Amino acid sequence: MSFLFVSKSMTENTKLTGKTALITGGSKGIGLGIAEAMIEQGMKVAITSRSQSAADQAAADLNKIKPGHAIGLEADVRSLEAQQASVQKVLDEWGQLDVLIANAGLGHFASIEDLTTEQWNEVIDINLTGVFHSVKAAIPALKKTEGYIITIASLAGTNFFANGAAYNASKFGLVGFTQAVMLDLRHEGIKVSTIMPGSVSTYFNGRTPTDAEAWKIQPEDLGQMTIDLLKMHPRTLPSKVEVRPSQPPKK
Repeated sequence: MSFLFVSKSMTENTKLTGKTALITGGSKGIGLGIAEAMIEQGMKVAITSRSQSAADQAAADLNKIKPGHAIGLEADVRSLEAQQASVQKVLDEWGQLDVLIANAGLGHFASIEDLTTEQWNEVIDINLTGVFHSVKAAIPALKKTEGYIITIASLAGTNFFANGAAYNASKFGLVGFTQAVMLDLRHEGIKVSTIMPGSVSTYFNGRTPTDAEAWKIQPEDLGQMTIDLLKMHPRTLPSKVEVRPSQPPKK
């Protein structure tokens, strides 16, 4: 009898159909891969981009999977007001917010001697302060649904490398920020995790994926991982998840 009770509880607590998500930087790459996985589970997803046309195009592609399950929003994570407006649009559209995926990010890679102040500020403002804005904006709505916050960090948040001063700083900071937020919100009913991918085949920083990158993590893999986190029993929280290619090329 106890086994049946736990099984039933698990099913009720991890059902994703009808739940809603807001994904920052969701028009391509990891964000889009997560959005696709969510819609396949019956979730409704709002994706943001700094370009309305890019957000609309991605939403149109997502709606081919399940019509009416995606909307595109123009929003810059560097603005708290823009993040608050995005949350409000989700509430206006669907009446609730269940999941925030703080995914928007970029990188500038150069020696500290060559890295400019503008490049430093842009990386920190988007990769770290931008997540702060997204989380702050979403908390009131997520409290009502006992929702989930997932930040997309990087293995660069634990492994430093040359020419990565700004990016390393932003991702080290993001990992620490997310773990502290997890402790702040765990008794408010909000779960918080960070996913830390290694090499991912995406359009990050304007590059184009190639067939030669089949060994890398694919966006759909992180989509599957996100669904697995959302479906985990509420009593259990993988607060920090490192993920890397299983067989990278030998050096």
